[in-house]
Amino acid sequence: MYAHRVERLICKPDRYNRLMTSLHLKKLQTHRTRTFNLPPSKRLSSQTQALKFVDRRGFVYFWPIQGINLPSLWTAVAGDRPVADKHDDPGHITWRWKDDALDKKIWYYAKVLRRKATMISLEVAPYFYALSENYGSPEEDYLLTYEEGRMTQAAKQVYEAILKEGALNTLDLRRAANLANAKDSEFNKALEYLQSDFKILPVGVSEAGAWKYSFIYQIVPRHFPELPEKARKIGEGEARTKLVELYFQSVGAAQERDVSKLFGWKKELIARTIAGLIAKRKLVEASHPKQKGIWLALPDLCTPS
Repeated sequence: MYAHRVERLICKPDRYNRLMTSLHLKKLQTHRTRTFNLPPSKRLSSQTQALKFVDRRGFVYFWPIQGINLPSLWTAVAGDRPVADKHDDPGHITWRWKDDALDKKIWYYAKVLRRKATMISLEVAPYFYALSENYGSPEEDYLLTYEEGRMTQAAKQVYEAILKEGALNTLDLRRAANLANAKDSEFNKALEYLQSDFKILPVGVSEAGAWKYSFIYQIVPRHFPELPEKARKIGEGEARTKLVELYFQSVGAAQERDVSKLFGWKKELIARTIAGLIAKRKLVEASHPKQKGIWLALPDLCTPS
């Protein structure tokens, strides 16, 4: 009775009429060793190598984020270890690379995925922008978002300050937005929201403030004027497919909830995107040898059950 039940569990066709396969953990680990640039891969040692890493992966985190499997620049440079507290740790060379590149337009850097520091290839950035609430008019788009209740008053004031004054460092921006007396959390959440929706991004570093370190923010289309036009040619379905495919090319295998956690899209949109990738044989459904639930994986990381 039990053996029959197990056989049905393994061999029952899934909802896409394909037999369930099994995730090959050794192949998965080998894949992530390469895509995360883990030992024995040679650690990144220059900004040029960092740029090639971002371009290969499409998008990565700057720091590793707890609970999220995604390549990060820190891990590719410092190895698979916690971010060091010591300022002289060799891994912190990533700070200089990132700061020096803010005005050079070699990649797109802002708090995007889960509102955490994300580095995006310039080739991939239009796919993200195509999913944002920006429709080609920086002077007007934000008003619709605000009127529909998806933008806070603080975020509106921050955006309008940059729209009017141009690029501003954090201290000047706070004053220009009439948020000098606001809570730090209110101001910071406004910055994070505006970055995650591709409305503003850091474009330099100022020596303003007690720490002599302050980001300078600018309106996205002013820094990357070609981005809206490139994004206009990309449909939302195409954009989601591209980003999810890149995600799986990096991590190799994940569950649907992991995709949801990273991108924050509605479940039905994620399900539709995954179904399309399975139909194209870019992904397969698989069982995990040690964990419950249905997994999604690159076909060459699986073996027939």
